[in-house]
Amino acid sequence: MTPTNSTPTAAANKTLVDGRRADTARRRQRVVKAINDAIAAGEVVSVSSIARKAGVDRSFFYRSQHKDLLAQIHTAGAEPPIRAGVGPTVTRASLKADLANCQERCARLTARVQQLEKRLSRALGEQTWRDSGLGAPDDIENLKQKITNLEEDKAALTLQLDERTQDLEAARATNRELMARLNRSTP
Repeated sequence: MTPTNSTPTAAANKTLVDGRRADTARRRQRVVKAINDAIAAGEVVSVSSIARKAGVDRSFFYRSQHKDLLAQIHTAGAEPPIRAGVGPTVTRASLKADLANCQERCARLTARVQQLEKRLSRALGEQTWRDSGLGAPDDIENLKQKITNLEEDKAALTLQLDERTQDLEAARATNRELMARLNRSTP
């Protein structure tokens, strides 16, 4: 336990720490290069793909001193891949909007299909009813419709007649009263 024995151990520890720091710096450089290469190549950026390209374990990104690399990967992964000459780029927001529009269109089409199915069912049911002979023939249905229309017209005309009868009675009462006044005023 002499100070001379502890000195070589401290130097060895320092060498190990320096080696570990150098290894970490090399890994960081490989990760940064892998991220930049993936973005430049227009590839999809994810933790797994960058870890594979950089030759590091995925847990490397989740250590406290490498959170900045993880943030870069997530940021690059959120952006659409850049591909030269392909056309307009697609963003996450535009894809979400397209998805919402497609879901809404699907809901509208589903409602329309249900509506058309009900109409078809009704039409087939009526046709089957007529073809089976259980329903009334078409000419009887037309006559029933005509009867219904005539009954409605009769009700309207009855109302008009009642109104005119009341007007006529009021006019007759007024005429009687006027005649009675005239007969009283002349000797």
